[in-house]
Amino acid sequence: MTLAITAGLLVMGGVYLMLKREMLRIVLGFILLAHAVNLIIMAAGGASRRDAPFGTPDDLSTVADPLPQAFVLTAIVIAFSITILMLVLAVTGRDQDDDTTVETEDDVEAQS
Repeated sequence: MTLAITAGLLVMGGVYLMLKREMLRIVLGFILLAHAVNLIIMAAGGASRRDAPFGTPDDLSTVADPLPQAFVLTAIVIAFSITILMLVLAVTGRDQDDDTTVETEDDVEAQS
C-alpha cells in the first residue's frame, strides 16, 4: 500500500511539473515520472513477497523474479540518458524559444 501511494505521489508531482512552461521543471517532472515507473515495475515483480534473486535456496518458489529488476536497471539508464539530452536542450536553447510573452497587435504593427 505504501508503494502505491508513493508511486501515485510521484506521478502527481511529475505531471504537475511537466505542465509548467519552464524546461527545467519539465525535466524534473520527467525524472519524477521515471522514478514512479521504476517503483511500479518493481512492485509488479513481487519483490516484497519473495527472497533475494541470488543464492541457492531450497524452495525456488520463494526466489524473486530477476526480470523486473533487469527492466528497472535498463529504465534507469534510458531515463538518465534522456534527462541529459533534455538538460542539454534546455541549456542550448535560444532566447527566441521563450514564448511566455504575448504579442499584441500594437507590437506586430511596430515591428513592420
